[in-house]
Amino acid sequence: MDDILIECSPGISGDMLLGAFYDLGVPKKIIEQPLIDLGLNDLYHLEFKESKSCSIRGIKAKVKVNNIDCNSIKRTWRSIKEVILNGQLEDKLKQIIYEVFESLAIAEGKVHGIKSEDVHFHEIGAIDSLVDIIGVCTALNYLNPKRVYCNEPMLGKGFVQTEHGKLSVPPPAVIELIRQKNIKVLSSFDSIEGELSTPTGIALLSNLVDYLQPPSKYSINSYGVGIGNLKFPFPNLVRIYKITSFEDSSINKQINPKYEEISIQEAWIDDQTPEDISNFVEKLRIEGAYDVSYQAINMKKNRIGFSIQAILPIEKKEYFRRLWFVYSNTIGVRERTQSRWTLLRRRGECATTFGKIKVKQILKPDGTIVMKPENDEVLRLKLEHKISTDEIKKIIEESSKEFKAFENWK
Repeated sequence: MDDILIECSPGISGDMLLGAFYDLGVPKKIIEQPLIDLGLNDLYHLEFKESKSCSIRGIKAKVKVNNIDCNSIKRTWRSIKEVILNGQLEDKLKQIIYEVFESLAIAEGKVHGIKSEDVHFHEIGAIDSLVDIIGVCTALNYLNPKRVYCNEPMLGKGFVQTEHGKLSVPPPAVIELIRQKNIKVLSSFDSIEGELSTPTGIALLSNLVDYLQPPSKYSINSYGVGIGNLKFPFPNLVRIYKITSFEDSSINKQINPKYEEISIQEAWIDDQTPEDISNFVEKLRIEGAYDVSYQAINMKKNRIGFSIQAILPIEKKEYFRRLWFVYSNTIGVRERTQSRWTLLRRRGECATTFGKIKVKQILKPDGTIVMKPENDEVLRLKLEHKISTDEIKKIIEESSKEFKAFENWK
């Protein structure tokens, strides 16, 4: 199975990626089928044309919006989410498309100070962005690479015209995506006026790429070139290579176990019902707590209360501090910073006798990889097949085949 290497030269955008995938050999009918399945095919016309940038050939993807009444289409992330989730797409592709749009909506919501569900259509779903995102996700899903690599992108400088008027480069959504996903960028072309990387391009990169560095050793099997619309004194293009890599550099260059600082917040509460406490604990988990534990305790005046302790990302401690005072009755929170060592792990799926199931891989310090099925999957299979947990795990272990990672080691 080939790996994919995306070369941002110098930046990245959705239309350039789409053109490069087409040039690499992904058929147009494959790219457009999910758009047809989602009922979007009457809204646009997609063209792929030979083009050049500084005498280098490639393919330029052009989306023309049809001259029809688009007012019947709701224009928020909430409504676009419904279209994606209710569409007749395969689950894996649906999940990829959803994650790209969601990350873009969260970033836009953050910079505009609104809920992600209320982000307006033109910011995350103008017709050309819909085609670019769905088309690129579909092309990558069609190629089904083992791993996706990409070099670090450049951002550019100057100003770009948007629905909000003229904004400085990089646009706020790009800055927020880079911050959220902890993406490293290069600054070699800071002197060049223009938007080198778009919000759509960064959203695709941050969700589809496994490793933001090329493997140290690889061979090139084939490649495609996507040409951008802007003119620079250098080629404005993206190359996508099918490669064979010869080492898992993503593991070799990481420390395992990994050291990190975490925040511990806790409180004792004796004036809320068990139902309220349960809801609050669930709120902490939904908002991103690593883990939450709670237990009944005896408190002053012989009252039964609850001791709640949350393990949190250090960078979100202030946010969680506010949650205690908004969603619980406590008037004080104890907080401390601790350190921990964790083994690298990653989520993915594995083909088994039961079909594809979600699993987690854990990397031991000696390089051994241990695979564990997600507990929800085990419970589901136990109910479906009416056999014991031990039998389920044994069958999974004996029949598991190739692992497909959903994320990088972390």
